[in-house]
Amino acid sequence: MAAAAVALPRFSDADIDCDPAAAVQKLTAALEQNPDDAEHYCQRAYAHILLQNYLDAVADAKKSLELNPSNATAFLRKGIGEYHVKNYTSALDSFKEGQILDNGDTTFTIWMKKCEEALNTGSQTEATTQQQTWPPKIKYDWYQTESHVIVTIMIKNAQKDDVNVQFSEKEMNALVKLTSGADYNLKLVLLHSIVPEQSTFKVLSTKVEIKMKKPEAIRWEQLEGQGDSPKFKQFTPDSKHLYPSSSHYTRNWDQLVGEIKEEEKNEKLEGDAALNKLFQQIYSDGTDEVKRAMNKSFMESGGTVLSTNWSDVGKRKVEVNPPDDMEWKKF
Repeated sequence: MAAAAVALPRFSDADIDCDPAAAVQKLTAALEQNPDDAEHYCQRAYAHILLQNYLDAVADAKKSLELNPSNATAFLRKGIGEYHVKNYTSALDSFKEGQILDNGDTTFTIWMKKCEEALNTGSQTEATTQQQTWPPKIKYDWYQTESHVIVTIMIKNAQKDDVNVQFSEKEMNALVKLTSGADYNLKLVLLHSIVPEQSTFKVLSTKVEIKMKKPEAIRWEQLEGQGDSPKFKQFTPDSKHLYPSSSHYTRNWDQLVGEIKEEEKNEKLEGDAALNKLFQQIYSDGTDEVKRAMNKSFMESGGTVLSTNWSDVGKRKVEVNPPDDMEWKKF
């Protein structure tokens, strides 16, 4: 005698509304007996939506559509699940497919509008975020002397601990953490080689100044690029000192150097740095006799005397004269 066919339970949306968790259990048991029932997958997707298990709802709706591609309700439930996991583009496609199958159901139109609004809002938010976090445009320039290539990055009030500059033979990489929290990075592939261990940088109130040591006294035609061997290109500055620049126009570097020196002169220093700056200023502004006096007194006294009076120190050997609370030792 043949076994009697087992009738599988059927559920209405009203039954699922009453107890969606129980409906999931019953529909799961029914699908174990008949795993190819497209309607049960579609109903379980609805139960998952009510339980806010949106990924499970999408999975069940997809399975239902594999078994019955013309089920408009499965497209609706797939789209609702995708919308709630913020996959708005895929949700919009699902609603469009469902509307094609059942163009009399205005529910699809409502959900399509919600998706389009979410996509537009997301685009505007992303654009605003990019504007807020995009690093500000910071200018840099360069000039050269016989012995160095100097790059100045126009960043004000940078902290020394927030500036890191790395040198290699043909590259310079500067990273500055800005007060806004963003990072500024300047990486240069240099036209010619430099001496990394003799290259330095300093952080001033108005800029970061990077000095790269040239291995030979050659003139750089530009800052970056693939340079040839520089053996026969001697440094011959022109009469106006108009050095190559990273800008598209020619700049009078005498004027810029003067401005930089003026900024450094006005920078507030303390302690030994202020004293050293004072000595440098005296030496720079002094006559030849003042410079000779400073050099002679400093060298002969082992760095304990610094005189600007040539008529005095020029006639005698300057003896060691350390401060009262210090003892001078010859190493």
